[in-house]
Amino acid sequence: MASGFLQSSLGEVWMSRILHGGSEGSLDRLLPSVSTGLSPRKRTTSQCKSEPPLLRTSKRTIYTAGRPPWYNEHGTQSKEAFVIGLCGGSASGKTTVARKIIEALDVPWVVLLSMDSFYKVLSEDEQTLAASNDYNFDHPDAFDFDLLTHTLRKLKQGKSVKIPVYDFTTHGRQKEWKTVYGASVIIFEGIMAFADKQLLQLLDMKIFVDTDSDIRLVRRLRRDITERGRDIEGVIKQYNKFVKPAFEQYIEPTMRLADIVVPRGGGNMVAIDLIVQHVHSQLEERKLRWDMAALASAHQAQPLPQTLSVLESTPQVRGMHTIIRNKETSRDEFIFYSKRLMRLLIERALSFLPSQVHVVQTPQGEDYEGRTFHGKRITGVSILRAGETMEPALRAVCKDVRIGKILIQTNQDTGEPELHYLRLPKDISEDHVILMDCTVSTGAAAMMAVRVLLDHDVQEDKILLVSLLMAEMGVHSVAYAFPQVKIITTAVDKKVNDLFHIIPGIGNFGDRYFGTDAPPDWSDEDMDEPAY
Repeated sequence: MASGFLQSSLGEVWMSRILHGGSEGSLDRLLPSVSTGLSPRKRTTSQCKSEPPLLRTSKRTIYTAGRPPWYNEHGTQSKEAFVIGLCGGSASGKTTVARKIIEALDVPWVVLLSMDSFYKVLSEDEQTLAASNDYNFDHPDAFDFDLLTHTLRKLKQGKSVKIPVYDFTTHGRQKEWKTVYGASVIIFEGIMAFADKQLLQLLDMKIFVDTDSDIRLVRRLRRDITERGRDIEGVIKQYNKFVKPAFEQYIEPTMRLADIVVPRGGGNMVAIDLIVQHVHSQLEERKLRWDMAALASAHQAQPLPQTLSVLESTPQVRGMHTIIRNKETSRDEFIFYSKRLMRLLIERALSFLPSQVHVVQTPQGEDYEGRTFHGKRITGVSILRAGETMEPALRAVCKDVRIGKILIQTNQDTGEPELHYLRLPKDISEDHVILMDCTVSTGAAAMMAVRVLLDHDVQEDKILLVSLLMAEMGVHSVAYAFPQVKIITTAVDKKVNDLFHIIPGIGNFGDRYFGTDAPPDWSDEDMDEPAY
C-alpha cells in the first residue's frame, strides 16, 4: 500500500505512491500479450443506469450524458473538456472514487466513460471460451482501443459520440448505442485506462486507485457470490488463476504513469479533496462565459446578412403583428394569429429548399412542367418550449415530416446556454432541417441548436432557421457564426434592452401562448428559464 505524501507531476497536488514491482518491458502498447484468461465482467454501460442519464448527489443533479461545448460570439470553441483517467485493479473502488470526485466537484456537467463499453465483439471460438470462463477479459487485446481513443478524443472536443453498450450475456454489442456529449469534466475509468499511448495523451489527470489485494479479493467474493451465484471455491480459484496474475503483469506496472495514487480508494477523502482542488483550478482557467456585451457591439451598424429572408410586410402581415404584439390581446387571439403567421412563415421557408424540374401529365392528357423537392427528407427540429408551437404549421404543409426536439436553458451562474434534452430522428445527417424557435434575441440558444445539428453531421447549408421575430443582434450572431445557415423570419426588430429582451418585441412568447406566468427576469428565447 502507498502511504505518506510526495510531490506529484501536477505541482500543487501531493499524494503518495510506491510501486509494487513490474518493469517497463512488460507493457504492450505500453504492455505485451499474455495467454491467461479472465472471467466475464457484468457491467454493460458507461453511463448512470437512470433515464434520462442523471447522477443525483447530496448537492445537485449531475447530467452524465454531457452537453455540447459552448462557442463564443465568433462561433469558435474556446476550451476542451478536462479529462480524468482512473485506473486500478478489479474491485479497487474506481467507480466509488469517481462518484466521490463528482460530488465534491459540484459541477453540473460530467460524463462517466467506462472501458467496459469497449470490449471487442467476440468470435464464435472466443464466445465458447468466454462461456467456460476461459477468455481473458483483462488482457489489453480484449479492448477496442482504436474506437475508445476516437470516442474519447471527440468527447474531449465536446462533440457528440455514440457509445457501444456491451452485453456480457451474449459477449457482443447491443444494436442500440448511446449518444453522449462531452462535458466540463470527463471521468474515464477502467482496468486498462493507462494501457495505450494515444489514450494517455488525452488524459489531463491520471489517477491510480491503489487498494490492498486482500480487500479487492473480499470485494470480489462478496460480489460474485451474492450477485453472480458462484461458490467460494470457484471465486478463489478464478482469482488466483486469472485476476491476480493479470493485475501483477498489466495493471500494477501502469501505476508509475499516474500523476496521483489514491490509497484505500473511495475512503481516502484527503486525496479526493486534493484532486478536486486541482480540477477546480483547471476549470477556472478553462472557463468560457458568454460575453453578451461583446455580442451586442460586435455587429453594430452592419448591414443585415444576405442569408436573411424577411416575410414581405404586407398589410395582412403587419396587421397580424399588431395583434400579437399588443399586450391587451387575449390568449385565444394571440394563439390564432400566431398560428396564421407560422403557416405563412413555414410556407416561405419551404421555398428555399432545393427543387428540380418534374413533368407530370394532367387529366386532360397534357404535360405540365412543374417542380419537386430535390433531397432525401425534410425534418423539423423545435427548440423547446416555444418552438414546439410551430410544429403543427410544419406538419400541415409537409406530409409525414419527421420532428426532433431540443431543450436549451441558460445557466444563471455562468451565463452559458446548456443542452438539457435532445431527441433527433435517426439518419438526420442526410436531411434538410427546419430549425424552429419563435423568438431570437441574442441568438445564443439558436447558435447552440445549430451546433447540435452540425455535431450530428447535418450539413450547414441544409439548415434553415425559422422564427416569428428576431432582433438584429441575433440575426448577425447566427449569420456570422454559421454563414451557410438560411434565416427566415416575419420581422426583425432593431434593439434589445439591458436584459436582452427584444425591443419593441412581443413579450415572452411561450408564456403568452401557453398561459403561464413569466418570471421577473424572463428572456424572449426562454421556456422555463432564460436561454438567451
